[in-house]
This record gives sequence, structure tokens and C-alpha cells, in this order.
Amino acid sequence: MSGRSGLAALAQSVRTFSSPENACDISGTVISVAPGRCVISGLSRHVRIGDFLAFRQADGDKLAEVVSLGPDELIACPVDTASQANIGERIWRRGPFRIAPDKSWCGRTINALGEPVDGLGALPSGPVARPVTGAPPASMLRQRVDKPLRTGIRVVDVFTPLCQGQRLGVFAGSGVGKSTLLSMFAKAADFDRAVVALVGERGREVREFIEDTLGPNMKKTVAVVATSDESPMQRKLAPLTAMAIAEHFRDAGENVLLIVDSLTRFAHALREIGMAAGEPPVARGYPASVFTALPGLLERAGPGPEGAGAITAIVSILVDGDNHNDPVADSARGILDGHLVLDRALADEGRYPPVNPLTSISRLARKAWRGDEEKLVMRLKALIHRYEETRDLRLIGGYRAGSDAELEMAIKQAPVIYEMLRQSPEQPPSTDAFAELADAMKVAAGLPASSSAKERTRQ
Repeated sequence: MSGRSGLAALAQSVRTFSSPENACDISGTVISVAPGRCVISGLSRHVRIGDFLAFRQADGDKLAEVVSLGPDELIACPVDTASQANIGERIWRRGPFRIAPDKSWCGRTINALGEPVDGLGALPSGPVARPVTGAPPASMLRQRVDKPLRTGIRVVDVFTPLCQGQRLGVFAGSGVGKSTLLSMFAKAADFDRAVVALVGERGREVREFIEDTLGPNMKKTVAVVATSDESPMQRKLAPLTAMAIAEHFRDAGENVLLIVDSLTRFAHALREIGMAAGEPPVARGYPASVFTALPGLLERAGPGPEGAGAITAIVSILVDGDNHNDPVADSARGILDGHLVLDRALADEGRYPPVNPLTSISRLARKAWRGDEEKLVMRLKALIHRYEETRDLRLIGGYRAGSDAELEMAIKQAPVIYEMLRQSPEQPPSTDAFAELADAMKVAAGLPASSSAKERTRQ
């Protein structure tokens, strides 16, 4: 849709909530302008925080969002930072922002306002318009999360298995491989639809991710993009728009995969908006509203009510300076249903994906493991831990072979486990990670592998 048709949709949504026919004729006056914000008088008693406003410029109407209200004045942040209102200019109320997703949006790339950016024409509107700042389903009406799903990523399916409707965080510093791992999640076959929000990404990487990484999976995917050069308002809206689209498919009974890359840049955008609104910082420069918005977004993912589908959310969290106690990382860890920790030391060794199986956790793993798989995983973790804690001792020659049977087993089997966990995005997804692990350990022990393992070796 064009920018003007987007405004028409906003106006229509206002009529849905407002009885006066002249609701969109209510206007105020810009009295002050600063980078990233403007102060407006005459509208405070007619709008709420989160409502959109519009002002006219030569190339069309431009949008701004109300971020702070006073008795006589309000503060609004423009959606497009390149467009600022002038002092004395009139600015009109447009109401809360809503989108009307449709299944025909799959295969398309849109911006945070729901407008196509892929050059493939206009997007049809769906039957129901929904606000991008919706509320999560009532906790007691939600379905239980107990249906395992297979991601095709061996280290995940073995050590941190997931269930439909789970919310998982991928924690890592910059350049460790978050986006690559997310691309592997996007290839999972156990989902009917996928929604990908690229927040604050480099502009040159967007097309590569959509065309190369998603590839054939793009036909069941909606991509929502807000690049790093776009305004904080668009970087804030992108995950909200993506969540609203995912909720549309979930309410239709479908199993949806939602990928947000990254939640940290969403928090950075909220911080910029909060500073523009005059909020005081409470934790390393972040205002309190950031820690209200994070659960407000993440709690909307998960299982829907009876009869609906589920949203399985995979979100990346950038830990500044590899500090996993960063306020955003710490807050997200407490909300999510598990976390994958990407270890820079593993990446430096060339072990991809560099997931540390000892520090990564899935809180719903016990609902996904079958039979004795939990006991096996605990045993594998014990071997890996023993192998790693004695690494320095073995390197300096302080260990005498044959003196510790448990350590001997760890020395033999840990490298086999590491090798089995190696997996590149170009490789086909794993179909049974536990069977593949068992075959690898049989081969290492000199035992005959299963026929399926021999077939995989030939491939």
C-alpha cells in the first residue's frame, strides 16, 4: 500500500473506535521542534499515548506517534526522521495504528508500517484490522505447551529441544553467528507460516537474508524490515507489526514461527524514544518503559486459546561486550522459556553453530525428550563438562592415561560429540538428531553403524 493509503487505513481504524464523523479533523499546532521529536499544543485532550498524528508535506502526509502527554502539550516522534514538522504547522489526529494482514502477504517483504518494499505491487488488506500493540491471550485460557517440534539443528534438538509455542532467546556478542543460526531455524519444516522481523539490520544484508537464506521458505514467510538507518520509531514498530501478523495466522489455527533479529535493537529504539519523551534512565541508560515493553511484546507469543494455533518465537539478543548480565539480556532471560548461549571461543575454534550446550537451557525440554533421552543428555553434559574442566591439566601433561576411567571416556567421546554437533546452513536439516548421535558414537567405538548412517556418509 502507498503512504496515503496507509493513512486512509489509519483514518478508518479511528472511525472504528470514534463516534464523531469529524474525528480525523481534530488538529493541533506544532510549537517546538527538536531532533527526533516535536512538541504540539491543542491535542492533549483528544489523543492517547501511542496514537498516530499526521502532518502534510510536499511529498505527502507524514506520520508521528504520541510518546508523552501533558495537560496542554504533547510530545510526538516522527516515523520518518527525514521529515520534521515546522513550527506553526497544523498536525491532525489519526488514532491507533492498525494493520489488516492476509495470507497473500506470504512471500512479501514489508516495512514497519505494513507497506511493501519489494517492488511487487500493492498488498491486499485482510478481513480484520488489528492493532499492532495488542494484548496477549488470557493466561488461563491459553493452551498448554506440550507438543515437541523438530528444528533440524542437532545441537538444539539434543540439548535444548523445543515445543510448539515456546519462546527461545539466542544470546551472543556481535559477529558470533546469531543471524546464521536464525536462518537455520527458518528452514524448520514443523511450521505452517513464518514471520521474520529484521530490526536494525544492515541494509545490504536484507536482500541476502531473504533471497539466499530463506530461499524457497520465503513462500510461507512474511518479512518485516526496519534497517539501521531508519528511525527509532520504525525500529520499534517492526517487531510489533511482525507480532500482529503472527497473531493473525495463529488465530487462524496455524503453527507460526516468529523470528526477531534482534530484540536488543528493539530495546535501543525504545531507549531513543524514551529519551526524546524525557524519561529518566534507570539501568545503564535504559528508561523504565523499555522493561515494560519487553514483556508486553514477548508475552504475546506462545500458545493461543483453544482452537487457535501457536506462535513459537526465536529472538536474538545482542550482549554488549559479551556481557550476559546486560539489562536487556537479563530482563529477556527472565521472560523467555529458554536461551541458547553462543560462545565466541567455540566460534574461534570453527565449531558452528557455536552453541554452548552446558550453559544453554530449554525450560520445556522435559516435555520434548522421549524415554531415556533426558538421562542420555545429562550423561553427555557430564562428559563434556569433565572434558572441558581438565583441558588445561591435559595440555600441560598433568594427566596420566588410565588413572581415571570417567575421564578416559570423556576424552574419547567428547570430540565425537563436538564433531556431530557441527552443522552449516548449507547442510540439510537433521531428521533425527539422537539417532545421528548414536551412529556417530558407534562408528567412533568401532561398531557397525546403522544403514541410515551409512547413507548419510555417502551423501
